[in-house]
Amino acid sequence: MATGWAGDGAVQEQIDATVKDAIKRARANIPSGLSRVYCAECDEPIPEARRRALAGVRLCIGCQEALDREAQRAGFNRRGSKDSQLR
Repeated sequence: MATGWAGDGAVQEQIDATVKDAIKRARANIPSGLSRVYCAECDEPIPEARRRALAGVRLCIGCQEALDREAQRAGFNRRGSKDSQLR
């Protein structure tokens, strides 16, 4: 199959790179260490059960949900996507 400028296996390499980037980003966001007693954003107390369940927690549930929603809207750069190659 003709792929233009892309070499053999280039599509799979792009897929693999995207998956590796997503894994690296997810691992970087895993909290560790001591949990905060008060939220870093709103200064409200973080429930003890949350602090015990998640090591290194720094946000209350409400602020964490807001951060998660914002992250979903932001999306991510699909490195090597066809649209980026056409620009």
